[in-house]
Amino acid sequence: MSETSIAIKELDDQSVQRWDAFVETCPEATFFHRAGWKKAIEAGMGHRAYFLYAERNGNIEGVLPLGHVKSFLFGNALMSAPFCVYGGIAAHSDAARVALHQAAEKLAHRLRVDYLEMRNAQFAQTESRLPNESWLEKELYVTFRKEIDPDTEKNLLSIPRKQRAVVRKGIKAELASEIDTDIHRFYDAYAQSVRNLGTPVFPKKFFAVLRDVFGEHCEVLTVVKEGRLISSVMSFYFRDEVLPYYGGGTNEARAVKGNDFMYWELMRRAGERGIRVFDYGRSKMGTGSYSFKKNWGFEPEPLKYE
Repeated sequence: MSETSIAIKELDDQSVQRWDAFVETCPEATFFHRAGWKKAIEAGMGHRAYFLYAERNGNIEGVLPLGHVKSFLFGNALMSAPFCVYGGIAAHSDAARVALHQAAEKLAHRLRVDYLEMRNAQFAQTESRLPNESWLEKELYVTFRKEIDPDTEKNLLSIPRKQRAVVRKGIKAELASEIDTDIHRFYDAYAQSVRNLGTPVFPKKFFAVLRDVFGEHCEVLTVVKEGRLISSVMSFYFRDEVLPYYGGGTNEARAVKGNDFMYWELMRRAGERGIRVFDYGRSKMGTGSYSFKKNWGFEPEPLKYE
């Protein structure tokens, strides 16, 4: 290997700290590029993960988290990354980007998957195109991100009037928010909501792994009324961003505007601790989730999945 050539390697225990140090400083990287997702995919969900990185002269120049999923919902797929809304290649150089892309295609052929999917985050991408411009783009999803202020009143007033009135109803219902150190109440609220929607409930072990792996960067906020569970959300913190990711509410939540209050409390708390960006996450265009986030004054940004 020449001194200037790129080597593709797979993440192991010895390279976790180097991987995460790269992710922390790479502008293209997101929370979903962190090394901890390898354990979440494998130990939490039972799928094989291939976390590849490009190295030159002992330095990491790019990373690509991949998960091999075989399921009724997704078929046989290699994704960057499953159970994540963002992914794809995060790199400092075009050479690293090309090398990782070629490695992913080789892996996809070796695993004989139906398709390889890159969940690119448009806001985190450079002007560089992927090596294969013939890839199909899936323009189904958008993400919602918005800057928030350290001032609580400014954040409240930035919410459009009708939605702000809904938040105030939750406040008047004397709801309270608490930070949980475990996932028990969260999982109860999450599972109730998901079952009511008729979609599969992820195993409790998955959330336990997320909480264990990401520590203080994975927080559970729970809303209660007179001690009763109303709603709960698991959020991720990355750099100056907060990402409410998994959440749900009990049957009582709708009547007392528990979910609206929950997201407001998360926004309020995050702003007060100096977080700059509230990432409401992915929604499919034309869905109820899409409309809900627009009602909060967030503008959709396209996600260029390929």
